[in-house]
Amino acid sequence: MTRHLHPVAWWCWAIGLAAAVSMTTNPLLLALALAVITLVVLARRDASPWARAFRLYAVLGAIIVAVRMVLHLAVGLKFGTIRLLPLPQAQLPSWAAGIQLGGTVYLEGLLGAALEGARLGTMIIAVGAANALASPKRLLKAFPAALHEIGAALVVAVTVAPQLAASVQRVSRARQLRGDGGSGIRAVRRIAMPVLQDTLDRSLLLAAAMDGRGYGRRSPGSGSRLTAGVMVLGLIGACVGSYGLLDTTTPAAMGLPVLLLGAVLCLAGLYLGGRSLPRSIYRRDPWAAPEWLTIACGALPLAAMIVTARRDPAALGMPLVPRLGIPALPLLPAAGLLMAALPAVVTPVPPLASVRGTREGE
Repeated sequence: MTRHLHPVAWWCWAIGLAAAVSMTTNPLLLALALAVITLVVLARRDASPWARAFRLYAVLGAIIVAVRMVLHLAVGLKFGTIRLLPLPQAQLPSWAAGIQLGGTVYLEGLLGAALEGARLGTMIIAVGAANALASPKRLLKAFPAALHEIGAALVVAVTVAPQLAASVQRVSRARQLRGDGGSGIRAVRRIAMPVLQDTLDRSLLLAAAMDGRGYGRRSPGSGSRLTAGVMVLGLIGACVGSYGLLDTTTPAAMGLPVLLLGAVLCLAGLYLGGRSLPRSIYRRDPWAAPEWLTIACGALPLAAMIVTARRDPAALGMPLVPRLGIPALPLLPAAGLLMAALPAVVTPVPPLASVRGTREGE
C-alpha cells in the first residue's frame, strides 16, 4: 500500500523517542536510538523539501555536543581521576561557588559533558525526524479547531528549516551554473545571504497565503471561561502527572492516574473550544492500523525507560564516579528502542519515496 502516514502518528512516535532519550546518558542506548531514528527516516521519507532537512538537524546535534564539551572546558565543574589537559584556573568569588573557570580537565568530566550534549542532540534529531517524515501543511489539517491559530504559527515556524535546506540546494545549483565553484569560508559568505533571503521570502509567502485563506481567524466573542478553566486544569494535571512518572521518589498515585486525568481534561477543553470554530477539511488523512502501530512503537521505549529508571536507574547512565567503567546495555530499554524501528517496515511507503529511489538508482 502506498500512501502518506498520518503526520500526528509520526510526531507522536518522535516525541516518545525524544522523551525516552531524555532519561538516559548511556552511550549504547543513545547510539541505538540515533541508529533507529536514522533508519526510519531513510526508509520512509519522501522527496519533499522538508524531508531533506533531516541532515540539518543531524549537524545541529553534532554542534550541540561540541558546544557542550567546550563549555565544560571553559566553565564546567571538573571531576575525575584521569587527567587529560592541565589548564590554569581562575579564582572566583564565593557567590560563584558552583562555577569553575578553567582548571584541570579530567576524562570522566569530559565524557559526562559529551554524553549530556549527545542526549540533547539526539532529542533534537528525533524532532528533526518528525519534521522530515510529516508534512507541516498536512499537519495543520490535523490540528484541533481550538488550536488552529497555534497550528498556523507552528506550520510557518517549522517550514523554515525545510525551506532553508531547499534554498541551499537552489543557490548552490545556481552558483554551479554560473561557473562559481568556489568552496570554503568565502563560498559560505556568498551563499549565506541569498539563502536566508530566499528562506524568509518563502516563509512569508506561506504566511500570506494562509492569511488569505482565513487561517487563524475566529469569530468575536467565541471564548469561554469554562473552556479556559478546563484547559488550565488539564495542563496542570499533565505537568504533575509527568513529574510523578519521571520522579521515582513520588507516590504512584501522582504519576499515571493524574496524567490520564489531565489528558482527559485537555481533550475536553479542546472539544469545547473547537465547537466555536467550524471548518471544513478537504480529503482527510486516513487513520488506520499503521498509525496506531507507529504510536505504540514510539511509546514502548518511553515505557521501558520508565520501568528501568524505577528498577535500576544506574543502568541508564554511564559509570563515571568513583571510577570510569564500561557501560552495560540494559535489555529492556534496548528492546524498546529496537521496537521503535518497526515503522520502517510496518508503515505504508510514501508515494514519492519510490520516485526518489528510482532517480537515485539511475
